[in-house]
Amino acid sequence: MVSRNEIYAEGLSKIIQVETISTFNQTDRTKFYRFHDLLREMFPHLFAVCTFEDFNGSFLLRWQGRGKGEPIMLMNHHDVVEATGEWKYPPFSGAIAEGKVWGRGTLDTKGGLWAMLQAADELAAEGFTPERDVYFESACTEECDGSGADMISNELLRRGIRFYMILDEGGMILEEPVGGAKGRFAMVGVGEKGCVDLKFIARSSGGHASIPDKNTPLVRLGQFMAEVEKGKLFRAEISPTVAKTFSTVSETMDGPLKVVLANSKLFAPLLKRVMPSVSAAGNAMLRTTVAFTMAAGSEGTNVLPHEAWIVGNMRTSPHQGSESSIAEIAELAKKFDIETVVLDPGVDSTVTDYNSGQFRLIEKAVEKHFDGVRTTPWIITGATDCRFLCRVSDHCLRFAPFFMTDEQVASIHAIDENIEVEQLSTAVDFYKYIITEA
Repeated sequence: MVSRNEIYAEGLSKIIQVETISTFNQTDRTKFYRFHDLLREMFPHLFAVCTFEDFNGSFLLRWQGRGKGEPIMLMNHHDVVEATGEWKYPPFSGAIAEGKVWGRGTLDTKGGLWAMLQAADELAAEGFTPERDVYFESACTEECDGSGADMISNELLRRGIRFYMILDEGGMILEEPVGGAKGRFAMVGVGEKGCVDLKFIARSSGGHASIPDKNTPLVRLGQFMAEVEKGKLFRAEISPTVAKTFSTVSETMDGPLKVVLANSKLFAPLLKRVMPSVSAAGNAMLRTTVAFTMAAGSEGTNVLPHEAWIVGNMRTSPHQGSESSIAEIAELAKKFDIETVVLDPGVDSTVTDYNSGQFRLIEKAVEKHFDGVRTTPWIITGATDCRFLCRVSDHCLRFAPFFMTDEQVASIHAIDENIEVEQLSTAVDFYKYIITEA
């Protein structure tokens, strides 16, 4: 007899096979509409009870409930990044092999999209009607400019709709998320760092490389980057959320680190001082960070540039925010006679209270469907579409109901992305719980 997970694997495979790579300045939405047609075919009961709105390739489904309370929203984007490199199985084959479904988007985030729509479709087929309205949002631009979620959130804001809870991608179940923390932890994102792009420009009169002046543009940019990389520029803070993350993961630890993380407020000066050298991920939880990603100077090997520039991708901490972070790094740039240009100011995310009923709902769903998994709040260091939806809800959470190995986490945006077949039914049941219990 064919198992439930085997049937589900075939369904997920189908949506992996439709290539939905998104790129900046993309105008042709044909492949995204083809993907929408596949969803209508795969989830007929859900589409029969929902209204569907298209937002230039992104979409919003509304399942009308009994009218009791504010609505909820479930989100997962359907665009994916490119899939270059040598894959074990072709990235858009949706191959089912070795107990896994393989392909671009299995984890990020067609797997989650499939699971939430499958859960809702099964409930609709049973004649279930939710107490609250349930919205399903999926953008085709998350991997590039976020314009789909931006557009949808602004329209919902215009309509005056507020949501009891929004659940998007972001966190996942990890084993030993911090060295020494034994067991598995559901890392539920209650907020995310802002994503800001900055261009830093240094100028001079140029000249011949055989007679170099002091402090030429590239030298000043290099000195500036070295100063930023020292990690002392932005304000470090152990927020209540970070303190809760540390205390939760410390529960299964041994030794001195257990004591330090369980009492992170008490040991805050120590953690702030040593974290940059101990853990890049840990440091990113405490402060705004900058990664320099692009650069240009002169076009000749023997020419001093009259203008050189670098681009920095800045991830702003919730406690400092984008405006303050931009001002602080721009002030440092001035000391090196460097101009700062804001390419993208980013969007600051609110932080959901981990003591709220909305967070507790996710925690209960994890307890019910994942044995022995502890739930902890977490500040997401990457960007999600959920940052735009903070405009219409005070309770935006980010979690995908999948356990991911270190190798699987590393496969996101890389090669050989895959998900275990045996996890699919649990993910569907998780989303059913959210829809029926919210």
